[in-house]
Amino acid sequence: MTTSLETTSAAAPGAASLAAPQPSAAAPAGTAPGPDVTEAVLDVARRAKVASRALATATRATKDAALLALADALVAASAEIVAANAEDLERGRANGTSPGLLDRLALTDERIGGIANALRELAALPDPVGEVVRGSTLPNGLRLRQVRVPMGVVGMIYEARPNVTVDAAGLALKSGNAVILRGGSAAARSNEVVVDVLGRALAGVGLPADLVQSIDAHGRPGAVALMHARGLVDVLVPRGGADLIRTVVRESTVPVIETGVGNCHVYVDASADPATALAILLNSKTQRVGVCNAAETLLVHADAAPGFLPSALVALAQAGVVVHGDHATGALAPAGVDVVAATDEDWATEYLSLDLAVRVVPDLDAALEHIRTWTSGHTEAIVTRDLAASERFVAELDSAAIMVNASTRFTDGGQFGLGAEIGISTQKLHARGPMGLGELTTTKWVVHGDGHVRA
Repeated sequence: MTTSLETTSAAAPGAASLAAPQPSAAAPAGTAPGPDVTEAVLDVARRAKVASRALATATRATKDAALLALADALVAASAEIVAANAEDLERGRANGTSPGLLDRLALTDERIGGIANALRELAALPDPVGEVVRGSTLPNGLRLRQVRVPMGVVGMIYEARPNVTVDAAGLALKSGNAVILRGGSAAARSNEVVVDVLGRALAGVGLPADLVQSIDAHGRPGAVALMHARGLVDVLVPRGGADLIRTVVRESTVPVIETGVGNCHVYVDASADPATALAILLNSKTQRVGVCNAAETLLVHADAAPGFLPSALVALAQAGVVVHGDHATGALAPAGVDVVAATDEDWATEYLSLDLAVRVVPDLDAALEHIRTWTSGHTEAIVTRDLAASERFVAELDSAAIMVNASTRFTDGGQFGLGAEIGISTQKLHARGPMGLGELTTTKWVVHGDGHVRA
């Protein structure tokens, strides 16, 4: 899933930072914002900054009541949202959007109900703001506490995922932040209606509607302006394809948390139970294909391959999966099951479709080396009954999530009990893996003295 431009990074305070952003010379042609777009986006950011102050002293009860109101408002407006989403889906089909991306884009009454329930689950979670991370009393009597505080204003640039609009709004609200959204043209109508519904619900409970704003109307130039709104936007989170994320990381002057492309692997070890391995493989690949935690590559130990691969290839074919395999995989394919010859491009690809790269490896060492070479650092899974093999897999791979005898599809904020997620970070600072409420806070030191002066 790729888009040429929709993200940003880096931030810092100071009056100079409020000046019109200067796009990088590397910005794609036609995306540099003019003065009108720049001023419009900066005005959105200023209003978000002011609105965020309303949450600085908000109690958990206030925020939780707002989340419940947002959930109820979404359900009440379900028909309106689904109708707007149908416009986006129709336009996507006309533009040749892939089935996997259309699935990401689609909203139904059932999905809206699930999104609303995620907000209700957020309301039930502890409030991270004010949590004491550590504290002590110094020998001189000074009392120190390091406490969690909101980021302030969070920017989101993402693609074809109207559910992210709600997830981002809910997580930002619970963690005390305002959010500015750039959801991309593919979901423009859906996001327009959803943001309007959320804004009205916030105003209805006495909070500023400016806590949730969209800059979709300003297109890609607006995204560039957001990327350069340093000093007003505190952190930027790109969520989408590799091109989008690279562009945001490269172009942004606002600090960026890099969320990950999901080139996820499933490795079937020599000791794996074939039935267990097949269930995990099919769930990882086919349960939902257009998501970053879907498996894109299957590696099979050579000792397990003759007993596992033929039936697995049949099951994959029955599920509509196109296999891109190496020579050994093709040799084990039963009659009537086609295998496309794999290339290095296949090992590197996040398909987001019913395609799967398959390779037979001689041993665990080869599997580890393949993953280290081609992984995006998102999620890897091993299926094994060998404790030593699982321990090596966990210790020697450096991805954000490692699954032992479990589907890659569990790398998800909701599944991990974090509530909705803002994204899945594949970097190591400031967050890694599914990003929930805690990852949308920073800390500050609070020091209490009694007339203390430093000698």
